[in-house]
Amino acid sequence: MVRRAAHWAIRAYQLTLSGLIGRQCRHWPSCSAYTDQAIAQHGLWPGGWMGFARICRCGPFGTHGIDLVPDRLPADAAWYRPWAYARWRGVEAPPSPFECEAVRSEDAGPGRSA
Repeated sequence: MVRRAAHWAIRAYQLTLSGLIGRQCRHWPSCSAYTDQAIAQHGLWPGGWMGFARICRCGPFGTHGIDLVPDRLPADAAWYRPWAYARWRGVEAPPSPFECEAVRSEDAGPGRSA
């Protein structure tokens, strides 16, 4: 019930104020979508803290880029230590599909240099 109320409050923000202010989030997904997904996935208390930390990181001197909601809560997180739910620095980016492995010289074959 509370999760649904939080979802509809976030959705109302996305449809009204977000359009008036302009889409200025430096992350993907946006901070409101991240918070909505975190609350749906982990509950109002941990998800709300995750969203709060994400909004704090989203600024001119904060992080940017792809930042996904973690699949699992941190091991040291507890309800009485809500700051432990959130990531206050960095982003949860998936591995880049464009990373190349180094080629060793013995793998290059005869007549080829690495």
